[in-house]
Amino acid sequence: MIEIIKQLDNHIDYLRLKNEHLEVVVTNYGCTILNVFVKDKNNQIQDVVLGYETIEEYQNYDAYLGALVGRVANRIGKGTFTLNGKTYQLAINNGPNCLHGGIKGFSYQVFDYEIKDDQLIFHYVSEDGEENFPGRLDFYAIYQLIEDRLVIRYQATTSQDTLINITNHSYFNLSGHPCNIDQHYLCIHSDHFAPVDGDGLTTGDIVSSKGTPFDFTKEKQIKEQIYQDHEQLALARGFDHPFIFNQKENQVILYCQETGIELTVSTSLPQAQIYSANYLDGRLGKHGKPMKERDAICIETQNMPDSIHNEKQPTVILKKGDTYDEVTSYQFKVR
Repeated sequence: MIEIIKQLDNHIDYLRLKNEHLEVVVTNYGCTILNVFVKDKNNQIQDVVLGYETIEEYQNYDAYLGALVGRVANRIGKGTFTLNGKTYQLAINNGPNCLHGGIKGFSYQVFDYEIKDDQLIFHYVSEDGEENFPGRLDFYAIYQLIEDRLVIRYQATTSQDTLINITNHSYFNLSGHPCNIDQHYLCIHSDHFAPVDGDGLTTGDIVSSKGTPFDFTKEKQIKEQIYQDHEQLALARGFDHPFIFNQKENQVILYCQETGIELTVSTSLPQAQIYSANYLDGRLGKHGKPMKERDAICIETQNMPDSIHNEKQPTVILKKGDTYDEVTSYQFKVR
């Protein structure tokens, strides 16, 4: 079932996707996930994503809670890139770099949408030159509940060669409220990660995680890893790094013993930025509760950040005539 549950004056709507396993509330403002309601081991309903009370807070704050992020997620070094011999200068909005698509990326746009059978199909046209990216990008995000999974598919075509790297920026806390994420357990099917510099930009290196705090190949409690003495943890104030996957599905598993809720993230994308909410600043969220540093974890599936500078064949380039088509699913179970 998909239904409109609230309509605001500015063409912003709230929509509910619901089946016997899951209830997800989203808005066409930034395709933002507002709530994910799941039952815990005691049959109590928990909302497992952080968020705000009002749409104005989503519009005015910068943490991208629940938002779809684009045209290019993550950082682009010095906000500049060269494509087909032409150099483009983007907005500098995060230290010396461009973050999450610029000043008014996809997270801050109102999407058209249609409800078709059991799919909620969001649509947005990013015109040539928007945020100074080349090409008219015709973009779709398709949200669907399939049993105990929220499945999100991203599709796009472009009028000329451009860059695209889409992610969802939900802040997960399987306790059902903002609280320190230390007690959660995490497994990542990855044996390499990408180091970052002091501004959070990937350095271009890919290193082994074996024997480091970045080794989650076997499930570990986050507190066992995040407080270790490691230069990369100090630079990023925790985890804020790309983990490169070594398998094609079910790559990340997050578990909360308190509620028994387990989240499995499965994606066609090659990696995820794992972010331990290091910069949440105590701002108030749902029910007036403060959201503090490390009160959640983000699992941002994507291609390599700053791919245009770091990869010989950048995965972030979408050529005219090609289709960008990626899928990420979020499966919720009780262990």
